[in-house]
Amino acid sequence: MPRPSRAHHRRGELIAAARQAVLDRGVLDLRLRDVADLASMSTGSVLYYFPSLADLLFEVQREAVERFCVDREEAARQETDPRRKLVRTIRAGLPTGQDDELCVLLYELGAHARRDPAYAAQHIRLCERQVALYTAVLEAGAATGAFDLTRDATTIARGLVALEDGFGLHLTQAVPTFTVAQAEAVLLAFATDATRCELEP
Repeated sequence: MPRPSRAHHRRGELIAAARQAVLDRGVLDLRLRDVADLASMSTGSVLYYFPSLADLLFEVQREAVERFCVDREEAARQETDPRRKLVRTIRAGLPTGQDDELCVLLYELGAHARRDPAYAAQHIRLCERQVALYTAVLEAGAATGAFDLTRDATTIARGLVALEDGFGLHLTQAVPTFTVAQAEAVLLAFATDATRCELEP
């Protein structure tokens, strides 16, 4: 009887090692050897499963994008009141701080998105899912009369996502420019003005 392939398991181990390597070293200084050492493999063995470091990091990015989106969509789904749903959605989109693993991964891998269309496509997908989530929350709130939108829902949603991205970069720097509470307060103020609805933090 043939032995089951361990390729899927080994690929998962390499993705986990690459994820940790990005968190430890950052993406710009990362070498294939760093990932191989964490996985206790040779560089040749890593290349057997992934043709290049860029291909391996693409999988790390893809998984991070999916996990971020799913976690956030679930946070929104758990609330039914439109006001609280919007507050919860805002809160779920901000990093918890410099040690927020998922957000740090997304920002680190964003360096590749400036040069590589495949990485850029993942970031576009991430942005579009966040915009779609906000749009659904805003439209549902408007339909129930909780929100009186000052612009169309998609325009407001794009503004919220852009603010989140900007604050997220500041919050994950070595020396943060803002606190999480300050960033959340600005987003809530923007959302309050855009919905003509007072949102409690």
